[in-house]
Amino acid sequence: MRAHSETVLRRFYDLHRDTGSGPIVNPFPLDWSRRGNRANAHHNPMEPFRNERTGLYRPRVPTRIPRSISDKEFDEVFARLPSHRDRALVAFYVSTGARASELLSTAQGGADPGRQLISVVRKGTRLVQELPTSTDAFVWLRLYQVEMQELIPKGRRQPLWWTLRQPLRPLTYHAAHRMFERVNERAGTSATLHALRHTAAYQMAEDPMLPLTDVQFVLGHAQLMTTQIYLTPRQEDVIRPR
Repeated sequence: MRAHSETVLRRFYDLHRDTGSGPIVNPFPLDWSRRGNRANAHHNPMEPFRNERTGLYRPRVPTRIPRSISDKEFDEVFARLPSHRDRALVAFYVSTGARASELLSTAQGGADPGRQLISVVRKGTRLVQELPTSTDAFVWLRLYQVEMQELIPKGRRQPLWWTLRQPLRPLTYHAAHRMFERVNERAGTSATLHALRHTAAYQMAEDPMLPLTDVQFVLGHAQLMTTQIYLTPRQEDVIRPR
């Protein structure tokens, strides 16, 4: 938003400078050397070029370090999950790194315990992608399926996740988010569903046997630079109590 505002102000002063109805100098220039015939006309070849595409007064946006959940906090949350469905959901979230809405898009035919894969619909591309997951997640999923087998409709294209209260209906993002909020209130923690994705991403990025490009594919990042954020050491890893 600040960058857009600077661009608007620069164009505004450029217009009034060219029409002679404003100041003769634009207070928001891209580069002072561009006031002449061409950029860097008098550039010293012994010095590096400046970044002309960045405004002189444009603030740099700091890179946000994704928040992951510590093992202790995760155990506190997991111990207070009230149902097999919720345990299965959290186990899938923390092992696949899928976005909250993506995991809820899984159909009953998308769970493959034999290959330990689960299919989700990607948020951006809307393509179906298989994600590797943990054995524990499928154990909790099977317990949930046995518990609900007489209550939910059968079919490979039917939703995998359903509400637990009558009338039964497919589980939505807002319902899953509210479920996790209630668990956090009981556990006295501040974890979020998206933090489970960050936790999975950090675990995958720390695996020396897993290339970063594979992590990018699993997380569904369009740019490798986004995945590289998870190579940043976390404070709890750098500062450990003795």
